Amino acid sequence: MEDFEFLRNVTIGQYFTGNSIVHRIDPRTKITILMILAIVNSFTTSYTGNAIVLSVCIAYVIASGISFRFILSGVKPALPIIIIYALMQLLFFGEAYEPYGLASEVYFQWGVIAISNGSLQLVIVTLMRFLQIFFLVSLLTATTTTTDIAHGVEGMLKPFQRIGVPSHEISLIGTIALRFVPIFAEQLEIIMKAQASRGADFGGGGVFQFVKTARQMVSLIVPLFVDAFRRAEDLILAMDARCYIGGKGRTHLTRFHLGNLDFTIMGANLALAIAVLVLRNAFPA
Repeated sequence: MEDFEFLRNVTIGQYFTGNSIVHRIDPRTKITILMILAIVNSFTTSYTGNAIVLSVCIAYVIASGISFRFILSGVKPALPIIIIYALMQLLFFGEAYEPYGLASEVYFQWGVIAISNGSLQLVIVTLMRFLQIFFLVSLLTATTTTTDIAHGVEGMLKPFQRIGVPSHEISLIGTIALRFVPIFAEQLEIIMKAQASRGADFGGGGVFQFVKTARQMVSLIVPLFVDAFRRAEDLILAMDARCYIGGKGRTHLTRFHLGNLDFTIMGANLALAIAVLVLRNAFPA
């Protein structure tokens, strides 16, 4: 039955109650830190720079008290795609990608296939970047309720209302999307179990099991989308029945206030980001 356990492998969108330092940080601070480190992630191509950022992300995971095993379990559904993408980068980007901080060197070449230190660096750096973003997003949703995330996003976008940015509507859409992630995983699990009970085979396949599973997943898309539209319609009717009206004029029960902890952590991450970006040329590789 492990082939059907999708819900336990969905780490994004699941909140865990706690009193760690990461839980106590203001949602706006967490979102700001995610944006800062994401920018550093995009502009840092060296082993050293990405190792520094990844170490910071790991430190946040440790400080949150959330299990590494749980967070990494969220990578399992995407593992086949990650492996295929990494192999393509390793085998076909050998001569196209110049390694950062290293002299280009080809280890193996056969026709269009070429493995070099550049392609190897590209694979490792890409995996490190993926883990950085994955850790940050998983931590954001695991240590912050979706309601607090929505209020945080709305508060950050509020100054832009003067130029017509619908801050409340954007935060509402994000909240609904996050809430539906585990719901869709659970529904996919139910559909697969129902089809398996009727004779569908989602296991086996040997080495290329993920190819077989990917082809069979096509038959699950239609019922999953039908259920998604049904849930969306139910949500619309429920909001309409409660006379929900978004936009200007709405008051908030929850109000956030930035404290010394928030300013200290934001300042430390901003200083780290500036140091990594300014000194990235000083990194040997």
